[in-house]
Amino acid sequence: MQNEVSEIAIWPDGAPGSEGKAGKEKIKLFAGEKVISGIHRPSIIPYIPIPEITKGTAVIIAPGGGHKELWIDHEGHNPAVFFCELGIASFVLKYRLASEANSAYTVQEHALADIQQAIRFVRSHSEEWKINTDRIGVMGFSAGGELAGLAAMHFDHGNKNASNKIAQQSAYPDFQALIYPPGTDRFKASKFSPPLFLLCGQEDEEISQGCTEMYQRYKEGFIPAELHIYANEEHGFGVRKNNNAAIAKWPERFVDWLSTLGFLTGK
Repeated sequence: MQNEVSEIAIWPDGAPGSEGKAGKEKIKLFAGEKVISGIHRPSIIPYIPIPEITKGTAVIIAPGGGHKELWIDHEGHNPAVFFCELGIASFVLKYRLASEANSAYTVQEHALADIQQAIRFVRSHSEEWKINTDRIGVMGFSAGGELAGLAAMHFDHGNKNASNKIAQQSAYPDFQALIYPPGTDRFKASKFSPPLFLLCGQEDEEISQGCTEMYQRYKEGFIPAELHIYANEEHGFGVRKNNNAAIAKWPERFVDWLSTLGFLTGK
């Protein structure tokens, strides 16, 4: 149940660093799922709940794909639909890709700027979309999880004197959900860290070890954190309708976690 909203460019005047890059996005199908690359115009695809069910909470979803492409169905649209139907506004992020062939982009300068801009953009439209400004978080899958984790470490609270309403907004994510993220050894806990939801498969050995260690750092830092490691699961499960294994229930666990922390009470 959602109000239909079209894809929206998050940099109205063009993304810094993408000047002169006007190539069309590339779409390929793999086992019936869309895989996107060639992104020069970062955007969000909103899934806005109808007013009768909205919880006032939003999650920006960054699909994975090794920074070479975006697996935008099972790591983007599918979870967005699930959360939207439960009253959580969801925004699938198309961010610039640092590792695709001949890319001039970097994760730290361009992809990170895109997810930060997406957070600001959603905050700037919070009244229109019936979202509480202190209930806007990030979720990322694989490389997108790395991006979400970076957003939770690197943020500012906006420039209140900016003439641009988007630039006035904070880029702080109020919660972070990292789904089989790489590079967790770089993610440190501090008193400013937002609450953390971690999820991976036990057979995804390096990543499950990294998630365990990250959870421990958050626990020691007294930052709310929850870790789920599913047996007999590897990398890249996302959300698929034809998955009947126990892992298919993970989105419900995420919603439970949001509820436990008070993100779904009232509006």
